[in-house]
Amino acid sequence: MNLEPEYREGLDQLAAHYKEVLALLGEDPTREGLEKTPMRVAKAMQVLTRGYTQDARKVLTDALFEEKYNQMVIVKDIDFFSMCEHHMLPFFGKVHVAYIPNGYITGLSKIARVVDIFSHRLQVQERMTQQIKDCIQDTLKPLGVMVVVEAKHLCMQMRGVEKQNSVTTTSDFSGAFNQAKTREEFMNLIRPK
Repeated sequence: MNLEPEYREGLDQLAAHYKEVLALLGEDPTREGLEKTPMRVAKAMQVLTRGYTQDARKVLTDALFEEKYNQMVIVKDIDFFSMCEHHMLPFFGKVHVAYIPNGYITGLSKIARVVDIFSHRLQVQERMTQQIKDCIQDTLKPLGVMVVVEAKHLCMQMRGVEKQNSVTTTSDFSGAFNQAKTREEFMNLIRPK
């Protein structure tokens, strides 16, 4: 069984650039420990940015079901990993998503797949939060959507201000979640017990 993902066009060119980067950093890219590193990094970067080749809206519509349920649906604690577009260092954490159906629901795993697709692009947390919300709102046309993202950023922990315990929280919402009472219900439901 082959566990290797399919790699995109440009893999060899990407590896050649990483070999040049190693040399520019003062390393010998031909030494034993680094000989295969450029290709490994090129493959890793293609995996970490696979979201560019995936259609989040199609993921939702492929599992769209007519349903009369019109109460809040929450998928919380969705783990994610992304790459900060400013420093190309990881940021990671949890995403919490709620929507109130308006005649249609989607498979619960599809919500997590939407998070996966948008997080596997060079990102900023604020944009990723909004993209997840907009995708669900535009595709499912629910009565409302709310997304909360909590993340740690290695660009803040490893460099710059070097603050190890900081967590950044972003949120975006639409429709029924414009009402404070609905937002409060969602926030109470995602809080750790």
